[in-house]
Amino acid sequence: MQEETKAKIEAEIKDWQYMQDLPECCHGFQLCRKQQIIERMYDLYSYIHPQLHKKVVIYYHEETHEYKVRVYIGLIEFCRIEFITAKLDDFERILRLQFEKLLKDMETYNPASLSSIVLKMGIKEWGENCSLPETCEGFRLFISPQQPEKINNGSYVLINYVDFSIESDFTIYYNIYRDEFFGEARIWDIPDVNYDFDSASLDELAAKLQTYMVPRLQEIRQRALKETAAKEKEKA
Repeated sequence: MQEETKAKIEAEIKDWQYMQDLPECCHGFQLCRKQQIIERMYDLYSYIHPQLHKKVVIYYHEETHEYKVRVYIGLIEFCRIEFITAKLDDFERILRLQFEKLLKDMETYNPASLSSIVLKMGIKEWGENCSLPETCEGFRLFISPQQPEKINNGSYVLINYVDFSIESDFTIYYNIYRDEFFGEARIWDIPDVNYDFDSASLDELAAKLQTYMVPRLQEIRQRALKETAAKEKEKA
């Protein structure tokens, strides 16, 4: 981040009363006032819920010259577009109107967040019938089709298996605009894509999960452990 950008932001927030008056706890999330710069993002503060593995960060993005809110659900990270604004006064107004509800919906699942398209597809009922295991190859089912999570650009997370100890996961998404399902993994929090799970229907997805999910989870774990071993060897 450029020094002039850093100085600009620090001058703007120096007397920002809203930030000074933040509650220490809100809907189970604890306030963290730690400020840090990560590449071109200046994190101003965050709310963290360790038990739920969820976090919300309020930050300034130098690349777009905007204040933003990014959300972590497990290892999944995305920006909530309804909070994006260029001016601090406008940002505060949106935060006052919507931020508490964001934390509330993250603490307790809100079915109203689902698009009518997702509801009409019967994804929840499909999830109940496909009987996904709670654990598989050492991964825990963190997000299930019964409670899909809305992210950005018309995408929903339907399935997420995660092992936080190796910062690795496996995710199935549905995009309402493309009307398709697809899969992605993270191996030590680095995205890794294949196309084995690309599907045009829930029936097709179910068949591909039956065939490919266990081998994919095995592959993710093996590669994560291999990466761990390589890192430990470097330290030795």
